[in-house]
This record gives sequence, structure tokens and C-alpha cells, in this order.
Amino acid sequence: MGYVHDTHMSQFIPPAAITKSAGTWTPSVASNVVKEARAAADASFTLLIPIPIPSNASALKGAKLKSVDVWYKIATAAADDFATVTLNQIGLPGDGDAPAGAEVSVTLDAAHDTAAERKAVGDHTMTVTLASPAWLDDDDAYFLELVVDAAATTVFTLYGARANYELRV
Repeated sequence: MGYVHDTHMSQFIPPAAITKSAGTWTPSVASNVVKEARAAADASFTLLIPIPIPSNASALKGAKLKSVDVWYKIATAAADDFATVTLNQIGLPGDGDAPAGAEVSVTLDAAHDTAAERKAVGDHTMTVTLASPAWLDDDDAYFLELVVDAAATTVFTLYGARANYELRV
């Protein structure tokens, strides 16, 4: 039996797999690109992006999460705010205990490290990098939380995300 240690693995997360808290979202395909666009409305919404990569009960095996990329577009008008970019870790306990969560320390790429940059009109590829890359234990789950406060004419288009990780099995 072989051994795999690949330091450049990635997993695409399509827009349909991302939970959207509010607004009217329309899935479509244009020029062979899948996307979901939110109709313009002056309201906040939350995107919950699951990180579906392999976990393992053994130390230093499975997947080590390094970063998450998010592709989106803001059109017509800048959003009012885009302050929240939070990577969360959920501990999945045994029977009789409730799951517990914790925020994971991250940094954002230089083009998205302020709310003003994230909320601006344009096409965006935001990279969220873990301060300390983490091996996913079989009792852990991760998700990225983004909160956007859209202006009345802000059109937000979500193209998807990508988890970047190291695989050792």
C-alpha cells in the first residue's frame, strides 16, 4: 500500500453548497461559469462556507487546512460594509455534549485586508490564510463566515470558494 503526502491539494466549493442567510439568490450559468447572484436590496446577509476536506483521528494525518479562497463580484454600488470574515472551528463531541465553536486566527490577502477593500465594486478573489495551518481531526468541522451589509443597489455575485490543504494518508 502506498503513502500520499501532497502539499498542494484543493477542493472547490460551489455556490450551491454555500448557505446564504437572506435575500433573493438566483443560480445561473453564463459563459460556462456557474454563479449565484443576489438581487439588489439594502440589507445584510451572511454566507456560511463549509470546508469539506478529509479529517483523520490520527495525529498529522488527513488534511491540513492552509487557506480558503472566495470568488465574488460586487456590482452597481459598493456594499455599505463587509466587516466580518471569520473562520470557525466546531468541536464535535460524543453523545451527551453539545458542539462547541471557536474562532480560528487568520490573515487576509493585501487586497482584502480592510472592509473598504472587500466591499468595493469589482471582481474579487479573497484569500483567507490560517495563522497556524491545522490538521482536521475527525471531531472537528470548519466553516468560513462572511457578513456583507449591501447598499440598496448592491448586486453581489458568488462564484464559489476553494479550500487549500495538505493531504497525508
